[in-house]
Amino acid sequence: MEQTSLFDLPTNEPLASRMRPRNLREFVGQSHLIGENKLLRKMIESDHISSMIFWGPPGVGKTTLARIIAHETKSKFINFSAVTSGIKEIKTVMEEADENKRLGIKTIVFVDEIHRFNKAQQDAFLPFVEKGSIVLIGATTENPSFEINNALLSRCRVFVLKELSTEDILSLLKRAIADQRGFGNLKINITEEKLKIIANFASGDARSALTTLDIIVTNGTTNEDGTVTITDENIEECLTKKTLLYDKNGEEHYNIISALHKSMRNSDPDAAVYWLARMLEAGEDPLYIARRIARFASEDIGLADTNALNVAINVYQACHFIGMPECNVHLAEAVIYMSLAPKSNACDVAYLLASGDAKKMLAEPVPLNIRNAPTKLMKDLNYGAGYQYAHDYENKLTAMDCLPPSLLEKTYYQPTTQGNEKRFKERLTQIKEWKKVHKQKKN
Repeated sequence: MEQTSLFDLPTNEPLASRMRPRNLREFVGQSHLIGENKLLRKMIESDHISSMIFWGPPGVGKTTLARIIAHETKSKFINFSAVTSGIKEIKTVMEEADENKRLGIKTIVFVDEIHRFNKAQQDAFLPFVEKGSIVLIGATTENPSFEINNALLSRCRVFVLKELSTEDILSLLKRAIADQRGFGNLKINITEEKLKIIANFASGDARSALTTLDIIVTNGTTNEDGTVTITDENIEECLTKKTLLYDKNGEEHYNIISALHKSMRNSDPDAAVYWLARMLEAGEDPLYIARRIARFASEDIGLADTNALNVAINVYQACHFIGMPECNVHLAEAVIYMSLAPKSNACDVAYLLASGDAKKMLAEPVPLNIRNAPTKLMKDLNYGAGYQYAHDYENKLTAMDCLPPSLLEKTYYQPTTQGNEKRFKERLTQIKEWKKVHKQKKN
């Protein structure tokens, strides 16, 4: 067989498009939805498809899965973009769907980035979903609870698609190398280790991984015999960053995030910025780091500096809006702030102590005096009896007990004297002393 060259490939069509799975057998990932005997798979195989929302990060197969559903259920597939489609386009397609229904043809309308539709656009689908003219499949990277109208959301089943694992993406890359739709007609010399680097770099995004592979193979070194060899230099050049020792799903991932956390805890901003850079330059998701910083702000700083959590949340939002590489400076600002802030783990310790009791004493009843009493029956049962509304009392304090009787002597929150927490400690001491005195007077 004559050797094919890179110039013979359908380069006008991206590799990710050429390698799009055609059926459930080729689909990779989401085994919690389409594995054997899983709900979505049974719905597809029994041809009992209802309107649904696919919620998940980019490149995990939302569009592909919708296309497979349309193919498997022999439905007409209409692809909508929430970015370019308006109400006029929606109504035109809905009229076509009505006609198809009269002809016995099912229509699946797929709306990518459905969260970008405004309320009026989303409402335009409602009557057609209700009367069964269409099966609506929406795809979103945002929480549908906040981004999709309740009326439409209540008529759709939400399926959560997960980020693909490195192993999932590695299998896709190997298939692209071997499959005729990919580079199967070429002889590609690339090691599995290099494919793993590409898979790790993709951060769970299959489309990103295949696009990266496409670029790397196109820029590989072509030998006299037509073999395309992929070198470390090709990989590094195409990824535009060094292939640092960092496996986002392996031990080194946890080692480095631990190093960042402990450097901030030890008030070492230089070390903290170094470990931050190690993660970002290796392709770590900035939002993952921002989430860890937000946890640190309460776990290791807490009330010693209540602004720390504000900084962490603001930085998370900045990373979400701006993305890499620009958000690296926001993350640097956050880790330096956390490193220099006064430290207290009192909030974390308080919760751990309280959760220990909560797990052991699940049946402890809520004291009657702090129960809600919305009905006459509850009032007759003494719900709310003896409740003291703090705002009605001098100093906004009462001697009322709020813990179950068996836990009255328990202390969970033990503030330190670090930073602002010194003021909280003084305030808590005053409150406890006041309550002690007034309980004695009451008795």
